[in-house]
Amino acid sequence: MYTLARMIGIGTIAAAAIALAACGSDDDKSAAVSSAKTTMSAGASAAQRPATQSKGRECTAEDIGVTGDFGAAPTITIPDNCDPPAQLIVKDLIEGSGPGAVAGQQLTMNYALVAWSNKQKLDSSFDRGKPFQLTLGGGQVIEGWDQGLVGVRAGSRRLLVVPPDLGYGSGGRGIAPNETLVFVTDAVSVGK
Repeated sequence: MYTLARMIGIGTIAAAAIALAACGSDDDKSAAVSSAKTTMSAGASAAQRPATQSKGRECTAEDIGVTGDFGAAPTITIPDNCDPPAQLIVKDLIEGSGPGAVAGQQLTMNYALVAWSNKQKLDSSFDRGKPFQLTLGGGQVIEGWDQGLVGVRAGSRRLLVVPPDLGYGSGGRGIAPNETLVFVTDAVSVGK
């Protein structure tokens, strides 16, 4: 039984190491390996965030405030009067043009990321002045991006609200365990 538990723990840690590299930071990949090793030495179980009292309803895309034009760093406002959504939310805030992205296509994206729990910006390619490239559906990013960017068109600004199971799950790379992630993404190019 101990061996089975250890195998499950190692598998979980390996999956976490892959997920740690998911959001496109230009950090050295050895950081993800180092973080996975730290997780292994700390034990296989991740600390759970304490349960919070429900506000009575899940937030929708319309509850989240986003200001700013395509190409400019957005301001993202997360409401206090509703719970984080349990399902992936995808909403185009600005419609682009051309064909929608499909799995296997190269995308060049700008993004800003805010954590739901503390409403703080965690990352922004806008701030770095360098868009992020990925192959859609290639497992290079979190599952919330691989699912949520399907159909995005060049010139689109898209809101993605990613529940923990499609994000970083037990946490890592500065993301708290069980964190809901709010991204505003700009599709700089699709298929190039």
